[in-house]
Parts: sequence; C-alpha cells; structure tokens
Amino acid sequence: MKAAKVDQDLCIGCGLCCGICDKVFRMNEQGTAEAYQPSTDENQDAVQEAIDSCPVSAIVWED
Repeated sequence: MKAAKVDQDLCIGCGLCCGICDKVFRMNEQGTAEAYQPSTDENQDAVQEAIDSCPVSAIVWED
C-alpha cells in the first residue's frame, strides 16, 4: 500500500484534502492536515486527487 505524507511546514489547513478523501486525511490539533491512514486500492485515486488539488503542494506519496 502506498502512503501519502503531508508536509506540516507547508500545509495551510484549508481542509481540501479532507473533503476529497476523509478516509486518509484529517485535520489535527494544530489545524493542519495529516494522513492518518495509508491509501487502499479503493481510495488511491482520491488520494491522488487530493495531492493534485493541494493549493500549496504539501502532500506527496511517501516511498
């Protein structure tokens, strides 16, 4: 399974990724997004959409 990672220094807390794929992304106590679950085959496209939609390019696939 692939995992997404949110760069906490870049994230502006807009929540767009959470709206696109709440099975992987959530807002944390600091008001920024975090990937709390790895992606699955079923939501991998949604994770990629969140990566592509992030206004500050804070989300990447982790190796």
